[in-house]
Amino acid sequence: MRFMASYDMMETIRNTNQWLGASAQAMAAYPAFSMFPNPALELFGAWGEVTERTFGRMSVKPDWNLPAIVGADGTDRIVSEKIEIAGPFGDLLHFSVQGRTGVHRKVLLVAPMSGHYATLLRSTVISLLPDCDLYITDWHNARDIPVSAGKFDIEDYTMYLVDYMRHLGPDTHVIAVCQPAPLALAATAYLAEEDPKSQPSSLTLIGGPIDPGAAPTEVTDFGHSVTMGQLEQSMIQRVGFKHAGVGRQVYPGLLQLSSFISMNLDTHKDAFTNQIQRVAKGEAHDHDKHNKFYDEYLAVMDMPAEFYLSTVDRIFKRHEIANNEFVVNGKQVDIGKITTVAVITVEGTKDDITAPGQCIAALNLCTGLPDDKKASHVEEGAGHYGIFAGKSWRNNIRPLVLDFIDDHEKATPPGFRRKKTAEKKAANKNAAA
Repeated sequence: MRFMASYDMMETIRNTNQWLGASAQAMAAYPAFSMFPNPALELFGAWGEVTERTFGRMSVKPDWNLPAIVGADGTDRIVSEKIEIAGPFGDLLHFSVQGRTGVHRKVLLVAPMSGHYATLLRSTVISLLPDCDLYITDWHNARDIPVSAGKFDIEDYTMYLVDYMRHLGPDTHVIAVCQPAPLALAATAYLAEEDPKSQPSSLTLIGGPIDPGAAPTEVTDFGHSVTMGQLEQSMIQRVGFKHAGVGRQVYPGLLQLSSFISMNLDTHKDAFTNQIQRVAKGEAHDHDKHNKFYDEYLAVMDMPAEFYLSTVDRIFKRHEIANNEFVVNGKQVDIGKITTVAVITVEGTKDDITAPGQCIAALNLCTGLPDDKKASHVEEGAGHYGIFAGKSWRNNIRPLVLDFIDDHEKATPPGFRRKKTAEKKAANKNAAA
């Protein structure tokens, strides 16, 4: 009950700030005040607008709101989301493009369960949709999952990926972004032994902590500076009475958000101060750069406690993936058993979350994979977010990944040949060899 009370207290603080912002905005908009123009009142109303939007977004899952794709005949083709496989902790979502045929690249985009919804990869999805038949892992907010659904740890996450790969078939290309990269690697190795015919054609690992000890960051330092007991006592709470998952142990999204913001406090403070001034001057709008970023950044979800704790303990502390000692369902998976799935790693030189060296470690673990099926790329000047979204992703990494997929496509239509788009910045073959 003690941790349930603290969970409800955080929600109360969030709700109160949202109400204060809405109240300030309404008061500043009172018509009678307009008779006597007052810059301070305009600033007060702007503060209310920004505050209400900020705290309101923390409790809402963003919409995908995907734009239409222009077809070969010049007509707009509507994109809709359809649940391919439903599960208590997450769904396999398929982005269906109305009336489209002939797209041969089947891609499974594995979204992280690290505090944000899968919609964090919205720009990644938009960039891949014109060229791919796209699926994504859409993880649920743990606060909305009843306790009766049971636990969910990194082994359960891995088995979800195994089920998705089996369902989609061997012509699938998996792209794992950040946190799920080591688990996507483990799921592929699991299939290599248990069901080789269901292995995907290729595996792209983007900024994932395969070997967190290869290049220390603040994230890895934190994992070693606290004990699991301290972590459980300070981070884990029980969902309050307001939600369907009442009583479930979680790492709360609001607590995660406070950690995210504290890492770059001055940057966020300046961003919100400037936005209040822009609103007061009438220069801001609903979809400006600030709102577009923070509407997604502030939308956080609770993680199941078992998943968070097992990730820290087994990935960051005990290095089970890096040491090839990961166990799933009582069976140790051997990453060296991967012999047919092409693997490419992508890193950014300015990534302060998963530093260069952590992800490329996957290639050394794939001891059974021939060199012509291994590749790596390090994007100069790119930070963590930039390697899967933004200019670096669109201009350099995305074309490179699509070329890699085509090079290792098992089901390419007869006569298909696509012009290389990444000739100027080709992947660094076998950089880990």
